[in-house]
Amino acid sequence: MVKRSKSKYEDLQNNIRQLTMPDIEVWDNKYPDRDYTIYLDIPECTCICPKTGLPDFVQLKIAYIPIKTCVELKSLKMYVVAYRDVGIFHEHLVNKIMDDMVLACSPEWIRVEGVVSPRGGIQTTVVSEFHKKKNKK
Repeated sequence: MVKRSKSKYEDLQNNIRQLTMPDIEVWDNKYPDRDYTIYLDIPECTCICPKTGLPDFVQLKIAYIPIKTCVELKSLKMYVVAYRDVGIFHEHLVNKIMDDMVLACSPEWIRVEGVVSPRGGIQTTVVSEFHKKKNKK
């Protein structure tokens, strides 16, 4: 039996919630009294498969209802680009992005969807949602 060598990215998964990424900047929402939804499509997100070390190609779809602030798009682009050298499972990628978006702009509601290009005949789609009202304690 041949033992598979461990990728240098695999151990990163243990502390993925503490992974430091570039800041997502925000600007003041001048319509905080109105519910409206912002849709962001990012077709060119890449990260590294922590098992193989090969690149994964992900289309990100983000929708959120802002309250006090909205996400500044250039900083979001730089944030997403920073994943290109990060070994991360698809599930962790989507949830980490959602956590960082919630931290940055504290939306009423947010949905982050990652559609990963097929590898080995399997396409993966991961969806994570946050509802401010449901998460209040």
